[in-house]
Amino acid sequence: MAQHPDDPAMSDRVRRVLEFEREWWGHSPAKERSIRGEFGWSPARYYQVLNTVVDDPIALEHDPVLVGRLREVRESRAERRRTRRPSAAAS
Repeated sequence: MAQHPDDPAMSDRVRRVLEFEREWWGHSPAKERSIRGEFGWSPARYYQVLNTVVDDPIALEHDPVLVGRLREVRESRAERRRTRRPSAAAS
């Protein structure tokens, strides 16, 4: 059962990151500017926090569709990195 958005078990930071990600799905320069404005974090820090949020069981319970989609994207990117062939310049 999904938790109510005001559930005290879910931290404000988790809630804010999920709400932001719901609004700004994907990656763009405008999103990076919004990250700085909304959180005061660099985009790298935001994505570190987002990865922590994606692993949070409370976040999954709160918004299983969004968190599931974010997990799929993360796994897809990790798989591409694992299977990427080294460039000729790296040889």
